[in-house]
Amino acid sequence: MPFAIIPFLLLIIPVLEIAVFILVGNLIGLWPTLALVVLTAIVGSFLLKRQGLGTLRRIQAETNAGRVPARELVDGVMIMAAGILLLTPGLVTDTIGFLLFVPGIRSSIRSFISKRVVVMAQGGGTTGFGRGGGGQEWPRRRAPDVVDLSGDDYHRRPDPGSPWRGEEKDGGPSNRTIH
Repeated sequence: MPFAIIPFLLLIIPVLEIAVFILVGNLIGLWPTLALVVLTAIVGSFLLKRQGLGTLRRIQAETNAGRVPARELVDGVMIMAAGILLLTPGLVTDTIGFLLFVPGIRSSIRSFISKRVVVMAQGGGTTGFGRGGGGQEWPRRRAPDVVDLSGDDYHRRPDPGSPWRGEEKDGGPSNRTIH
């Protein structure tokens, strides 16, 4: 989407919201319309929490399995956008927000975007986030090589070939300057 359309959207969306608010207010009345806006915000926050936590669990599962959680990350972004739209007062934004909570609609949006976007995965490989649950495998993290020694197991001995050797004080190198 070109950035030139953003100022147009910032103008048209509030005008559209006001027009729809007036039309719905004429049909069902002022107080039911206001109650509808508040109710959509409450339901939206509930859906945001429920679907957001589910998506977070799927992201963690994909990551733990060593796969790129591209599909889940895109779903997470759309769920977050849905929550923001539902918390924004207005019936048009609420409708768009509720539509983003529907998995089938998110899938359609994801496939539309995946045809136009290439995701670069770690290591320079590419993956389309519309395929499967990810694509490229991440390199497995190795456990660090840790050797746990006690004070009795470790002894520091000066290296006779080192130019920094000198008189030892408390097991450390000397403060003598070498020329």
